[in-house]
Amino acid sequence: MPTMRPPLGIQTLNLDRHVAVMAIVNRTPDSFSDQGRTYQLDAAVDHALAQVDAGADVVDVGGVKAGPGPVVDVDEERRRVLPFVEAFRARCETPLSVDTFRATVAAEALDAGADIINDVSGMSEPEIADVVAARPGAALVIMHAGGAPRTRPFRPTYFPDVTTVVVQELARLAEEAHRRGVAAHRIVVDPGHDFAKNTAHSLELTRRLPEVHALGYPVLVSLSNKDFLGETLGLPVDQRGEASLAAAVAAVQLGANLVRVHDTRSSVRAIRILEAILGRRRPLVSARGLD
Repeated sequence: MPTMRPPLGIQTLNLDRHVAVMAIVNRTPDSFSDQGRTYQLDAAVDHALAQVDAGADVVDVGGVKAGPGPVVDVDEERRRVLPFVEAFRARCETPLSVDTFRATVAAEALDAGADIINDVSGMSEPEIADVVAARPGAALVIMHAGGAPRTRPFRPTYFPDVTTVVVQELARLAEEAHRRGVAAHRIVVDPGHDFAKNTAHSLELTRRLPEVHALGYPVLVSLSNKDFLGETLGLPVDQRGEASLAAAVAAVQLGANLVRVHDTRSSVRAIRILEAILGRRRPLVSARGLD
């Protein structure tokens, strides 16, 4: 049964002052990062709750691998996502994001208790904005995908440069979502690292995040374990942890408001220290030198 609790949205996260850490939960058998470790429902829910205990501000669950892979029809995506939303919501009030590009799945997920729709397809189904708009408080993450969902880039080119194109496209998509009724304060933008981009593109986008931030929407970055980090250092997926932390800290300094991560505990600690250094967060204990 759908929950009656209004979506928590993003307004509860105080993104003007604090960075939100979004923990990844994959209900897929073929994720590039964990290869199905949290595919089963109980494992996925337990993992999600552990991420909350580790300090996650948001949990993001997906039922379809973002990259190329076997076809997952809408009914199978429902079977993977909706039971998780219901089970997680029954045990936890932490804001919950659902990674989907399908408007029908988004609608059912929000009705089941999700708060945020994380569309990594660049609104390939524009009706997804209508779904979010119809549910006051729900938020929509709009990502620059640069092409059809679940495809790999082949020699992508951008003119005059990748950042200019990404910023222009995000502005267009956000305006379309707003035209369809999604309030500006319920829109988040994501430059889409690695999506239709080579390593040089993703590095440049990170370096020029202030231009994405200047759009006026909260900025989500999903950098964790990405190929551009692996190619930069010549590392396989299971050895990209330190690079992911460094990239996350750099992104926050450059304007990111939400960081989507695999290693929640380490990411939370790194980002909270950065916030304290920048004067955005007070130490939990301040007794040194007082005795």
